[in-house]
Amino acid sequence: NPPSLFAALIDAREAHGGGHRIIEDPVTAPLTYDRTIAASLVLGRRLARGTARRDKVGFMLPNSAGAALAFLALQATGRVPAMLNHTAGVDGVLSACRTSGLRRVITSRRFVELAKLAALAERLAGEVELIWLEDVREKLGVIDKLYGGIAPRFAAPLHRRLGISPSDPAAVLFTSGSEGAPKAVVLSHANLLANRRQIAARVDFSPADLALNALPMFHSFGLTGGFLLPLLSGVRVYLYPSPLHYRIVPEIAYATGATILFGTDTFLAGYARRANPYDFYALRYVFAGAEAVREETREIWSERFGKRILEGYGVTECSPAIAVNTPMHYRAGSVGRFLPMVEHRLEPVPGIGDGGRLMVRGPNVMAGYLRGGDIEEPPDGWYDTGDIVTVDDDGFVAIVGRVKRFAKLGGEMVSLAVAERIAETAAPEIRHAVVALPDSRRGERLVLVTEARDFDRSRLLEAAHRLGMPEIAVPRDVIEIEHLPLLGSGKTDYAAVAQLAEQGIAAPAAETLPVEPALSFVRS
Repeated sequence: NPPSLFAALIDAREAHGGGHRIIEDPVTAPLTYDRTIAASLVLGRRLARGTARRDKVGFMLPNSAGAALAFLALQATGRVPAMLNHTAGVDGVLSACRTSGLRRVITSRRFVELAKLAALAERLAGEVELIWLEDVREKLGVIDKLYGGIAPRFAAPLHRRLGISPSDPAAVLFTSGSEGAPKAVVLSHANLLANRRQIAARVDFSPADLALNALPMFHSFGLTGGFLLPLLSGVRVYLYPSPLHYRIVPEIAYATGATILFGTDTFLAGYARRANPYDFYALRYVFAGAEAVREETREIWSERFGKRILEGYGVTECSPAIAVNTPMHYRAGSVGRFLPMVEHRLEPVPGIGDGGRLMVRGPNVMAGYLRGGDIEEPPDGWYDTGDIVTVDDDGFVAIVGRVKRFAKLGGEMVSLAVAERIAETAAPEIRHAVVALPDSRRGERLVLVTEARDFDRSRLLEAAHRLGMPEIAVPRDVIEIEHLPLLGSGKTDYAAVAQLAEQGIAAPAAETLPVEPALSFVRS
């Protein structure tokens, strides 16, 4: 087994040939394995200046061939990319830099301009050194070109001299922060390579496939599933910078003949609304993760495109995949079966009779959380996912909800996911989120925040009766907004939703709150 990601890249070149095209994007000529390794070594010499092996280097770039080469350049020289989420806002990015002790951040002037990140870049420049990729490229000279022509032939011995071990950190990622402050997760080379092998053991793909990945690499699903898995398996990967371009992504899928697509429920639903029925003609696999796939999303992909969405389950701390549905082993409503070498146990949760709190252990479980410069390892290798799940007799895993996504109403535990399902039944194809707020009489109260218009609570009661759900799971208050807050990964930003709910509850009935011009609130 290769000791590092870059060693695995060298092995992939040997297995599939140096001339095999492997990385593409909308503006760059396709990169072969030979060119990828050469460019990574050349760029790595430049990016490594002023740093030492195992140093963490901030990484803030969109999906592109340039970003792929910058990531691999850091791997080639034993540096550890810390994948910054530029959608987290100024405070979120600065917090990530401080948590991981960053002194420099790699980014791009063109990216900052197009993504309108000038304010963020200005604040960052006050705390860290910004390394602009455009400047690095301009400084490449004759010696660099000579090195690029010779070094790839000796890539393996050059990389071995670094003495990288499988347990060394390979990347730092930050949890989504959908329910609180993001945490810095250290993933080792062994973690990422193991997860790639675990997925490959369950899913059949080959160098004849092309994976279309618009999921950002700062998200573990986009990094492992959408980039490292195809890259190291000889599967061509087409990188696109934004999953939010709902018209363009389907057109690219058609133009490239993509056979593998990665997405979240939010993004897949967006593509389905805008795509021509023939855009996804070549797709063999549609993988979904990061959030639950709604039934209406599953149905439209089946009816309109004739494609089955293969829902999986993962967390950043597990590199990320834990379970996945496959064409051979599939159960709708589940997230599939556990991947090979994933141990699990379910711990009982007071008040919840169906399911238990999922604990997992395996080679893909993180090295630990980064706290004050030290890595805090999971106790005995077991990671507490914080999710309530059930596992049936055939080994299929179903997510009941997160421990934090339960409310205690009058002494009874109620799943917020169930409350959201009621809202989705009452108003399909519209985004909803339910949060719990303190209530002086019942302990907590359920508040529905929705993009629906003129949404009466009686519709929720009717939907609950149709589903056979108890009335206690029906939200008491309904707050209407223009757009539900989302994270860059496509997940609902529940921390922001809770703030909106608090403001909506505090406002008099039908009063418009001056929070953002695009937001208005009504009490139900």
